[in-house]
Amino acid sequence: MPVLTTQVKKDKSFHGEDSETQQHGSNTTKVQLQSVTKTYANGTHALLNANLEVKKGEFLFITGPSGSGKSTLLKLLYGQELPTQGEVIVDECNVADLRGDRLSLLRRRIGIVFQDYKLITQRTVAENVTFVLQAQGYTRKEIQRRLEPTLKLVGLLSKADCFPDQLSGGEQQRVSIARAIVGTPPLLLADEPTGNLDPDNSWQVIQILQKLNSFGATVIVTTHDEQLVRRCNHPVVQVRNGRLSRK
Repeated sequence: MPVLTTQVKKDKSFHGEDSETQQHGSNTTKVQLQSVTKTYANGTHALLNANLEVKKGEFLFITGPSGSGKSTLLKLLYGQELPTQGEVIVDECNVADLRGDRLSLLRRRIGIVFQDYKLITQRTVAENVTFVLQAQGYTRKEIQRRLEPTLKLVGLLSKADCFPDQLSGGEQQRVSIARAIVGTPPLLLADEPTGNLDPDNSWQVIQILQKLNSFGATVIVTTHDEQLVRRCNHPVVQVRNGRLSRK
């Protein structure tokens, strides 16, 4: 089992909160896959007997070719997919046991960045970022308190009133990151966040993710960009034919 360890950060978050207050429980393990196999109905094995342990405060790259199981692994972590065998543990919870409100509460502690952004085209940048907070019942005052520092962090404060079709691809991806982090989740999952971006924008996105990691967030990034991975000094796990191996 690849056990990936890095020093846990204890800096202040960009919302002015101690990062330790964002963490749940005393266990230092954030994510565990225990003998996880995921087989789809057509017989395709996305993961085979996968074991993984990620500590709080780590930054982990998951690499591998398209179709190797990287996205499936992330979907297992937030409960969009369930394992065929084995256990997926996030924040000391067995994800497969969670339903309804319990699963929703776990997902509030996970920020998800998608490759295709998934922005609402009829809403401004600010509205896209705050939509999830409104849905979770945050007060208008708290939403405004969180919005400005979040947009500053991703370099989009001046674009708050723009619509997605007025932004570049790199800017849209940064909106996606802002939306994922405005609720200060202790776990951030980024699925091929640089897949549609040029090298300069890709590096900018990774720098933002590293900044969030410095605030104490646990960050897991899937990518097939080996050059980008080599440029960073973070642990790497490779997925190939459904199996995990440490590089």
